Amino acid sequence: MDSAKIRSEFLDFFSSHGHKILPSASLLPESPNLLFTNAGMNQFVPYFLGSQEPIDRRVADVQTCIRAGGKHNDLDDVGFDTYHHTFFEMLGNWSFGDYFKKEAIELAWELLTKVWKFPKNRLYATVYHPNDGEPAEFDQESFDIWSEIFASEQLDPEVHIKKCSRKDNFWMMGDTGPCGPCSEIHMDLTESGDTNGNIVNAGSCMCLEIWNLVFIQYNANSDGSFKKLAQKHVDTGMGLERVVGIMATTNNFSDFSRQPSNYDSDLFSYIFAELERLSGLKYAGTISVSRSFMSDTEKVDFYFRAIADHIRTLTFGIADGILPGNEGRNYVLRRILRRAVLFGKKMGLPSGFFAKLSEVVIEKMGKIFGQLIDNKAVIYDTLVREEISFDRTLGRGIRVLEKICSSNKSGMISGEDVFLLYDTYGFPIDLTKLMAEERGLGIDMEAAEQEMDRQRQRARSSQKKVSLAVASVDKEKISFVGYSLDKNKKFFAEVVGIVDDKTGNFVILDSTPFFAEMGGEVGDTGSLCLDGRSIEVLATIRNESNLVLHRLPKNVGLKLGDRVECVVDMERRKSIQRNHTATHLLHFALRDVLGDHVKQAGSLVDSTKLRFDFNHFSPLSDEQIHDIEYIVTRCILENLPVKCETMPFAEKPDNCIAFFGEKYGKIVRVVTIGCISCELCGGCHAASTGEIGFFKILSESAISAGVRRIEAVSGFAAFSFVEKVIGDLKNISKKLSCSIDKVFENFTHMIEHSACMESQLKMLKNSKNEAVANALVNNCSLKNDLKFILDVIDVENIADLKSIALLLSKKLSDGFWFVLCGKMPDRSGAVLISCSRKALANGIKANLMLKKLSEKIDIKGGGNEELAMGGVKQSSLFSERLETLKNL
Repeated sequence: MDSAKIRSEFLDFFSSHGHKILPSASLLPESPNLLFTNAGMNQFVPYFLGSQEPIDRRVADVQTCIRAGGKHNDLDDVGFDTYHHTFFEMLGNWSFGDYFKKEAIELAWELLTKVWKFPKNRLYATVYHPNDGEPAEFDQESFDIWSEIFASEQLDPEVHIKKCSRKDNFWMMGDTGPCGPCSEIHMDLTESGDTNGNIVNAGSCMCLEIWNLVFIQYNANSDGSFKKLAQKHVDTGMGLERVVGIMATTNNFSDFSRQPSNYDSDLFSYIFAELERLSGLKYAGTISVSRSFMSDTEKVDFYFRAIADHIRTLTFGIADGILPGNEGRNYVLRRILRRAVLFGKKMGLPSGFFAKLSEVVIEKMGKIFGQLIDNKAVIYDTLVREEISFDRTLGRGIRVLEKICSSNKSGMISGEDVFLLYDTYGFPIDLTKLMAEERGLGIDMEAAEQEMDRQRQRARSSQKKVSLAVASVDKEKISFVGYSLDKNKKFFAEVVGIVDDKTGNFVILDSTPFFAEMGGEVGDTGSLCLDGRSIEVLATIRNESNLVLHRLPKNVGLKLGDRVECVVDMERRKSIQRNHTATHLLHFALRDVLGDHVKQAGSLVDSTKLRFDFNHFSPLSDEQIHDIEYIVTRCILENLPVKCETMPFAEKPDNCIAFFGEKYGKIVRVVTIGCISCELCGGCHAASTGEIGFFKILSESAISAGVRRIEAVSGFAAFSFVEKVIGDLKNISKKLSCSIDKVFENFTHMIEHSACMESQLKMLKNSKNEAVANALVNNCSLKNDLKFILDVIDVENIADLKSIALLLSKKLSDGFWFVLCGKMPDRSGAVLISCSRKALANGIKANLMLKKLSEKIDIKGGGNEELAMGGVKQSSLFSERLETLKNL
């Protein structure tokens, strides 16, 4: 049975039982503390926490997941066994306050045994039974439900139900929060199938967990107690790879003679076929008992499995907008990619093989996951560039590692060497570990982590932070009222906090129209007025407690309780608003021109310019930049309305984009521009796009691998930029005595004429150098059967001296040596000595000769036996000491 059918039957089954079928969520999670979507339940966490209303009380889906890096990391085991993956699909069904244990268990049993025909006698269930000191109580309810099911199938419940402790059968979201017991379904895959469940949860690959049913019925409190929830939920997960792998290995449960493998299914066989075609090798399905001592066949099979897993991870990850990079989740993808490329090289695969593999993955999976087809070009180009980038450092890094390994006598690669390979040569630590294991060496991970910590500390110490604590102020009572300001209306506030320390002088107001720096937008400036005095507000920031602080000059004399008039610099604010709204338009245009993989990776919005960092794999062409500017300009001219609304997070539109690095609470602010842009944003904006006036991109560049940066201007700043450019063009046109529209044409003619003149000058110079070389040859002497030249010549520069020396070497053929003293127009000089192989055989060496000459003339330089050269400050010394040189 193929994977597509299993997927389809799973969804059809739960749809027929009243479940709403949802699409797979992005691998880029909304939760700020997750690297990737690593479980089917990630997108439903707000439902469990009660922060959002469920979209339906019963749902089911097939969720793509990545487990690599962070708490859930399967990378180290991938390829060495047959059931761990960095990328996998999780089949899941959920009940949010609807059905509970009985229906969940009965639905699972029905699908497995009646739809998919799993052999009932090989299935075992586990239920929660706490040890002393473990939470909650024995899950009697699940035990009774399973007992009834197994008894009805003439199977002994005492044999087929296993009681397990917290480690295997109690699920917690974290130290506190929703939690509960779980019931797992395991399958005996031994040939005889008569283990009576004795190898359940025993770490044997011959008895695998295939489905986990989690019953969320408690809330874990901070004091260690557990309280029953008013609403109970069901959260289940079943790995598609494992299910279809078992079916494939057992030939639909008819043959249990082989060791089960997820890689036997059609989810991997097509990748293996392409790897076999590219490498000429065959996949034999062997598993090594030792990672350090593998046979050639076992190594090849390990490479097959790892590469097949990793190409799926990269293909799906990039399709969801996660590009390989240097930090966080982006670096995890780069590690996985480099691991795969290294294994490919060990198999003798050609450069570029990894990108080619993505094409077969897209062809196989694109019908189900449309984002693969939509981002096909992005996926391929990204993989090609990453492979080329890794190739540049791989050879050098391998040579360094080989040197480290060959000189190693302790059996352990030091932490310093591990960090050197990582930091200097781009070697992920797991690659160093793998290559060390192949040579029977370990790595000092503790010391390596210490080196990494020291690097992080250096990075942290280089950052400038403002940390201000104001414990006496209730931040909940402070409000920001500055999104919409009427310049004709006065605004007053009371001083409720004062901080005066080495970081500056700050005041806190009970309410404020000043926007505090946040999300890339700079803070407002302006003034506070009191008793006829105007006190400048230099900046507005937030401290770590999220309090708004107004930076003032020193010794301004404000005190608690003072009531001040707040005056925001509205001209500056309007410029900031124009740039911020233009940033949203730029984001829309980038996604329209480059693709939906574009994600914000940072921004800066101030009164003079805007800066936007985004994920993309290559430089933008002039045509793409033109198209982006055109789209933004069109949106400005259409004068689209900009609408800002506050709403519960759960009610935000489906097409709403969240910005990089932001953490959102239950209530969010949604900024919508016409029908083209919808983003979560807490910043200040223009009322309509027409207020932006004008937009111009100044530059586009790379700031790190996979991250590009655009700098642009809008409004008056854009006008000033264009005005300066046109002014410069006018001045150039005057110099060229032509109109502005003819500047490019005339300038092109000038360049062509200049190139022609340079070519002629080069020909003249070559002709002159040829004549000098011929004259030197005609005047050469013969000493000890060697042609010899010592002369002083006038040259324009060092390049001419080298050119003449090269001509001499060709004309004299073998059996020569010469000393050329070049005099240059600035009165400096250079000495060049060249010796043929015959001269070397006679004991004449250029570098030794230069050293002897430097004893008589101050020459700074060096070289080898065949060619040596040095500079002289005063070329007049050549004429004065020519006879001395000849005697030497």
